[in-house]
Amino acid sequence: MQYLEFKFSCKEPFREILIAELSEVGYDSFLETDEGFDAYIQEDLFDRNSFQQVIEQYQEAASIQVAKGKMPKINWNEEWEKNYNPIEVGDQVYVRASFHEARPEFKYNILINPKMSFGTGHHATTFLMLSHQLTTDHSGKRVLDIGSGTGILAIMAHQLGAKVIEAFDIDEWCVENGNENFDLNGMSNVRMGMGTVREVKPQGEFDIVLANINKNVLLDEMEVYATLVKTNGYLLLSGFYEHDISDIESKAVQFGLQLTDQKTKDNWAALILKKS
Repeated sequence: MQYLEFKFSCKEPFREILIAELSEVGYDSFLETDEGFDAYIQEDLFDRNSFQQVIEQYQEAASIQVAKGKMPKINWNEEWEKNYNPIEVGDQVYVRASFHEARPEFKYNILINPKMSFGTGHHATTFLMLSHQLTTDHSGKRVLDIGSGTGILAIMAHQLGAKVIEAFDIDEWCVENGNENFDLNGMSNVRMGMGTVREVKPQGEFDIVLANINKNVLLDEMEVYATLVKTNGYLLLSGFYEHDISDIESKAVQFGLQLTDQKTKDNWAALILKKS
């Protein structure tokens, strides 16, 4: 397949917003850079009008500059294998691809073949969410993973002893890749759904709800999350910057969610909220 490459320069607070907007119009891979980020889309899926609408909406506020190019035909799997290194979360979690050797000294070994989906553990938000999961009792719990990406957080929940796991994402590529990763980690009984939380409409309440998305989506969907968390259950959130914590917390409090813990890494943040 032929890919188009767009190199974005923009103000830092708008990176996540633009990535979210572009993912809605067909872009399926992003790489953050010092100036902004690079975005990739299959050439046959590129819609110039949709692209222009996104750019025009944020052009002035975000000071957007874009350079467009065409990627050579390459073997994506071979490329990420060259650059994909395992990661460690403390001394407990080892996240690796299937071509890496297992590390039995780690209590939890997670297999992720990410292809072009988000959530390998390398990004600070995923790392922070895994760290929070390690301190949250999953044993026998019902867990919901919203915007699951590669499925890494759902896999962590499985390894931590969750009894029931539901996961979904808005991107078809993520759903396919997530299910492949579930199979790699002995979770063939879990299938990733497709859609937003309002479209999927998960049934019942959950002991733990996980959402690593972006600030705007989290704020918009916070009330829905609150209805899905059991009393005394937990909502784990990430996908936003440290300076956004107060906005997220203020919104959460409106729906009976109290901040109990927070972690930061590379200016990114992740929160644990408890439903009172």
